[in-house]
Amino acid sequence: MTVTKMSWRPTYRSSKFRNVYGKVANREHCFDGIPITKNVHDNHFCAVNSKFLAVVTESAGGGSFIVIPVSQSGRLDSHHPKVCGHNGNVLDIKWNPFCENIIASCSEDTSVRVWEIPEGGLRRNMMEAVLELYGHSRRVGLIEWHPTSSGILFSAGYDYKILIWNLEIGEPVKMIDCHTDVILSMSFNTDGSLLATSCKDKKLRVIEPRSGRVLQQASCKNHRVNRVVFLGNMKRLLTTGFSRWNTRQIALWDQEDLSMPMVEEDIDGLSGLLFPFYDADTHMLYLAGKGDGNIRYFEITTEKPYIQYLMEFRSPAPQKGLGVMPKHGMDVAACEVYRFYKLVTLKGLIEPISMIVPRRSDTYQEDIYPMTAGTEPALSASEWLSGIDRDPVLMSLKDGYHRPNQVVFKVPVKEKKSVVVNGIDLLENVPPRTENELLRMFFRQQDELRRLKEELTTKDVRIRQLELELNNLKNVSPNNA
Repeated sequence: MTVTKMSWRPTYRSSKFRNVYGKVANREHCFDGIPITKNVHDNHFCAVNSKFLAVVTESAGGGSFIVIPVSQSGRLDSHHPKVCGHNGNVLDIKWNPFCENIIASCSEDTSVRVWEIPEGGLRRNMMEAVLELYGHSRRVGLIEWHPTSSGILFSAGYDYKILIWNLEIGEPVKMIDCHTDVILSMSFNTDGSLLATSCKDKKLRVIEPRSGRVLQQASCKNHRVNRVVFLGNMKRLLTTGFSRWNTRQIALWDQEDLSMPMVEEDIDGLSGLLFPFYDADTHMLYLAGKGDGNIRYFEITTEKPYIQYLMEFRSPAPQKGLGVMPKHGMDVAACEVYRFYKLVTLKGLIEPISMIVPRRSDTYQEDIYPMTAGTEPALSASEWLSGIDRDPVLMSLKDGYHRPNQVVFKVPVKEKKSVVVNGIDLLENVPPRTENELLRMFFRQQDELRRLKEELTTKDVRIRQLELELNNLKNVSPNNA
């Protein structure tokens, strides 16, 4: 298919979202004095939910991020406690969608860690994660929680592998090994039965995650894919990237046929990466360029031209990354349908930007707030791994969001130290690729040796105790006789 061309007559569409506008929060509702990381990795470095805002920070030695309650806006204290257990720069952070005090992070130190943030936020620096997950041989650049299962986490490393972690046992249970270069992005369909990935090898893939089977694959010659996002239940994918003329571009794909994009559309000639955000409830697509000040937004339809431009939010301050508030954190009284948290590195500032549908009525607007994915998981990790798929458990936003979360994160008791996936022990069979990796592996082995020595010592003591008891019993027996 070819690029859709503009018709000679203007397209007047009756869309309830054609007048959506972006509204920046007042200065007192912004977050100021944040030492935002200067890392150039192409990620958002920010994660938000209805309780907390987490931001990766600049730090000397190791990696750290801060967690601030969303209600505590204003200037941040310079001594605000941090989550600082990683030994390398933090590259990605994501909140658990079903347990709002649980956040996962990944780092250059090859580990993925899961942290439990206390109610009300941190009171002191947090060094100990509830789970430390080792399985990648190189730095880990991306993490994603499964959209419907409570204990499944995906991580993508610079070893070109995606590991699926079952947090109920704290171990990796699957390894997806079909990529030949660094994985740039991951996106799930609505029920989490399909995973789409973009990769530096210029291929777009749709994967069945449990088996690791590649269902569809596109070699993108004219459209260099950077980011991919599933468009809800529309059976479509949207990618952002660059054309062969180095113009920024978006493309729409049929998830069941990636032989050619349905639509390719040039955006502009700037060089920053385009981040796509899709809101399945309103069928709106937001495009935000790294280093840009603007956010463009479109409406996605099932009929041609498929992608309808709506408007553009403009701001002079360039964005490093953007966090997105989940739907249950929206201000429904203000007809807010989306909220970004924009990282402005030069100012050390995080600005909330609300996307609002202008309405005169004060009543609840049911047409712009359909039932949406809530905070209750549809199935457990073991159910999903056994082959079951379920759609998200939906909730209404009509009465605001007051129901307490029933999900409790249970830390697995780990005894087994080997990590075996597909018959390969990931910790034992990974050759170090750099001096840092060699050092990390050395220190890890030293810790393991120390632990084993302590275990041997305690067992030796126990054996001696048992031998003495046995001798006592032998001595008592002849006397009794």
